[in-house]
Amino acid sequence: MVAVERLFAKGDMTQTQNPLDLAIQGQGFFQLLANGKQVYTRSGSFKLDQNGFISDSQGNHLQPEFSIPPKTQTTTVEPGGKIVASDSNGKELASTQIQLYNFNNPTGLLSLGNNLYSASDASGDPIPGNPGVDNYGTIAQGTLEMSNVDVVAEMINMINVQRAYELSSKVIQSGDDMLAMTSAMKR
Repeated sequence: MVAVERLFAKGDMTQTQNPLDLAIQGQGFFQLLANGKQVYTRSGSFKLDQNGFISDSQGNHLQPEFSIPPKTQTTTVEPGGKIVASDSNGKELASTQIQLYNFNNPTGLLSLGNNLYSASDASGDPIPGNPGVDNYGTIAQGTLEMSNVDVVAEMINMINVQRAYELSSKVIQSGDDMLAMTSAMKR
């Protein structure tokens, strides 16, 4: 049986044109509110919902909840996690501070699908912190983190597993053939 494990190593970064695309450069998870529960993700592909709240593609709000005022012309997210909504004159209309969350054992997070995770006994409780402080990563605006999967390495691993399976199958077949010959000799 092949073991499946979660790797939260940083993936490659790609620039986008969306000011609400946020990538964590280093350790940490964003906190979202999904159906009244706190969930965590590294996926920073955010947009505005119909009420102006920053949310993911499933409509889960980024925490702390922050609504972009209607007269906002620019939204800036600093590497330290401060979100600032400004008007056409550069006057600040609203702001908030994003926190990131670390876990003692991130591989123990419970996968909920769609890049969402919840804390479990195995992961430990979420530990909040400001981006860029202590062991928390910084936030890159207009950037998304891509998959951290090394496709070539995974293809090589898959070929190795397939060859091991074929070899095991041949060993079992040879054992069956020898037993059949032994059985035929006794008659």
